Amino acid sequence: MAVRKPHRILIASDGSRAAQAALETAVKLPWPASSRLLGVVARSGWMPFASDDTRAAVEASFEEVGAAARSALARSWPQSSVVVVDAPPVEAILAEAQRFDASVIVLGWRGHGVFRRLLAGSVSRSVAARARCPVLVVREAPRAVRRFVLGFDGCPNAEHALDFLGSLEPGRGRRVVLVNVVEAVIVPASVRQLPASMRAQIRGEVAAQNQERLRQAQATVEAGAARLERCGWKAQCDVRVGAPHATLLKAVAVPRGDLLVLGARATSGVERALLGSVANGALNSSRAVLLVP
Repeated sequence: MAVRKPHRILIASDGSRAAQAALETAVKLPWPASSRLLGVVARSGWMPFASDDTRAAVEASFEEVGAAARSALARSWPQSSVVVVDAPPVEAILAEAQRFDASVIVLGWRGHGVFRRLLAGSVSRSVAARARCPVLVVREAPRAVRRFVLGFDGCPNAEHALDFLGSLEPGRGRRVVLVNVVEAVIVPASVRQLPASMRAQIRGEVAAQNQERLRQAQATVEAGAARLERCGWKAQCDVRVGAPHATLLKAVAVPRGDLLVLGARATSGVERALLGSVANGALNSSRAVLLVP
């Protein structure tokens, strides 16, 4: 069996339920042996005009958050550590990820604890857009992480996502479902104005084009599945017709998937300032989504 390179996992925490869900999800993922884990708590930028006593109390509370994260991580990762950083959340997470040479960042989607500003949706979205490594964003921790749903259309980002899954330990009972969503070509309504023979010809050409798209999509997922199987994974192919975002979410919901994996981050513009539309929709709707550049 191939020896997989250890991962370097950065987990951001603020003591909220979402951060706890992120931590619980992270420890359930099948990381290769000897992977390292670092927790980060950012405390800067909170109550800038508070009194010294209030500020001291808040800083002490952040230290308690760090201590709680250390205790929680130590149960599954005895060699893990947690740092409390004096920097705004996004900058703290990204800087620590670079310093730690993280291969993946894990964080909650929305903070509901005392420190509501930390790891709010906008922070998670900013980290996901700007990070130089894959980002796992968690709304709700699944009971187990056994069924991965990978949006796979063969594009370079989807290939990166497949490679990331291949770097994990497959293990017994785990599998990946590769979903390729085909947007069907629709016959324009204006065709109704054309003669019957021409309408029939256009409809035939559109049907042939849609069949070819389906054939290509099936070939793409089969090739991806074969690569994962060579890494020891059980892989299943699923070609669907519809709108990418809604159709992928349905693929996660029925049958229920534990983690949606997307290589859907935009790579143009200023340092990936924007996420792709599918990734944005998944962040808004899916309980746990892994974005891979």
